[in-house]
Amino acid sequence: MKITTVLFDLDGTLLPMDQDKFVNAYFKLLAKKLIPHGYSDPDQLVAAIWTGTKAMVQNDGSQTNEHVFWKKFCEIYGEKALQDEPIFASYYANEFSGVQSVCGYTPDAAKVVRLVKEKGMRAVLATNPIFPAIATESRIRWAGLDASDFELYTTYENINYCKPNLNYYGEILNRLQVTPEECLMVGNDVGEDMVAKELGINVFLLTDCIINKNEADISAFPHGGFEQLIQCIETL
Repeated sequence: MKITTVLFDLDGTLLPMDQDKFVNAYFKLLAKKLIPHGYSDPDQLVAAIWTGTKAMVQNDGSQTNEHVFWKKFCEIYGEKALQDEPIFASYYANEFSGVQSVCGYTPDAAKVVRLVKEKGMRAVLATNPIFPAIATESRIRWAGLDASDFELYTTYENINYCKPNLNYYGEILNRLQVTPEECLMVGNDVGEDMVAKELGINVFLLTDCIINKNEADISAFPHGGFEQLIQCIETL
């Protein structure tokens, strides 16, 4: 079946990065922002956000990831924490930009998305929706792209599952009204992105910033760097 839709991961795919460096920079700047607002223990704050993130990953689809995160966060800090949501929003609008310094950049990211659209295919940003839209839109710009380049980009506000839950991919397919066979998922994480293959989605593993926690045999997937990815897209 002809490929009509290409799903792209963001972090480590269109936006090159070392995930550990990204996470460390993200938490360092977030803690600095929140300490004056009553979050005096950075370790507790980081643990609370990881707990909220885990809850999103385990989301059963009954509510948005945003709702799940804040529900869990408020179990730790109390309902008053909801009043601090604008502070988090301010962080993403301002201090979060400092995290860009630990990320990479490649013009091939915009090149491959542009190629997809030139060939008449639909471009979708299937980034793990654990961040609010404002943070995702920033990371899209860091990659040399614009949110308008994508027909859909997943955020914690607009979707009810996370990777590697197959329902995450299923929800995207349902929204776009496409079959798995007409889609291609491009990502760098063997465990979170290549799992799409189990639904019948075609996959391409971008190896520039590969994450392969279980040391799986990647020969099972078409793979390579941006040069190979672009060649793959050109043949579709």
